[in-house]
Amino acid sequence: MYLKQLSLVNFKNISGTDMELGKKFNCFVGNNGSGKTTVLDAVHYLSMCKSFLNSIDSQNIKREQPFMVVSGTFDKDAEEEKVHCALKRDGKKQFKRNKKDYARLIDHVGLFPSVIIAPTDADIINGGSDLRRKFLDGVISQLDREYLENLIQYNKALLQRNALLKYFRENRTFQAESLEMWDVQLSQRGQLIHERRKAFLADFIDAFSSFYKTISGSAEEIGLEYESQLSNGEMFALLKENLAQDRAATYTTIGIHKDDLGLSVNGFQLKKFGSQGQQKSALVALKLAQFKVMHEKSGITPLLLLDDIFDKLDDDRVGQLLKLVSQKAFGQIFITDTHPARVAELLKDEKDVRVFPISQGEVTLD
Repeated sequence: MYLKQLSLVNFKNISGTDMELGKKFNCFVGNNGSGKTTVLDAVHYLSMCKSFLNSIDSQNIKREQPFMVVSGTFDKDAEEEKVHCALKRDGKKQFKRNKKDYARLIDHVGLFPSVIIAPTDADIINGGSDLRRKFLDGVISQLDREYLENLIQYNKALLQRNALLKYFRENRTFQAESLEMWDVQLSQRGQLIHERRKAFLADFIDAFSSFYKTISGSAEEIGLEYESQLSNGEMFALLKENLAQDRAATYTTIGIHKDDLGLSVNGFQLKKFGSQGQQKSALVALKLAQFKVMHEKSGITPLLLLDDIFDKLDDDRVGQLLKLVSQKAFGQIFITDTHPARVAELLKDEKDVRVFPISQGEVTLD
């Protein structure tokens, strides 16, 4: 699968452009704020129905403009697939595939998969557990529609249970049967999510370790471990055991919404003790492992989006990364960089390279 054509109208700082894309490397070069990342975000929109930078759709419309449009044509199994997203500033987002509206946007997720590596992803390593769960959920959701549905319903039930706990505190009352209704829903959905995460990570961890070793070129030992309260028992029983704690906190302290991915290097927590190079290498390895597992399980080659990733990697690690992604298995790749000469030098031995200079929201078409 690859993206043949991309059109933007009033998307962020780009007024309008219509690009014919190459099958392998598509490079967008320009100064910071020029619109390079906007192009990658548009590709992400077509894949995931949303921005990877701003979850509020209306804020992605160009300032003082009434609407935006992001559309593209994919080649998938030698057939054209047209995807179209339009949004009016005060209206509902329209998302179409081959001119047909979706009843639910989750029905689109996974059809045109993508993997992005961006500067903001550093928070996956350095931030809280919620960001690592978001990463994990984003990967599995593109592979498993049932998982995504369970996750949505789990989060809805969690909100209701937390609201009820708060109501009990504020009104100095308690109704066990009302709470148990949500306990049942959380437990049923939570157990399914826990088992799916555990099964997925069994394959993912091996791919992650292999990519890290290749990128870092060192003998250091990288570790990735699934940390979950449900490893200690069934969720329904855990909710009962922690009821007093939940009532005191006025929120649910037990469940898969507390899961985490434990990352370590040479036995020490990567977040606290890893060097910048080790942390960056781990992040890239996570994303490449995401790509590999998604490719193997779905049979579709995801798009790979690399946003300003070269600045914090030394020359050796950059060389190893490009050697990896140049392989046929990685398909179409989108790269942004502030240094045109660096991109030209890094990809000088590649045959299929298109370079698009961008300045103040204007894309120069090659």
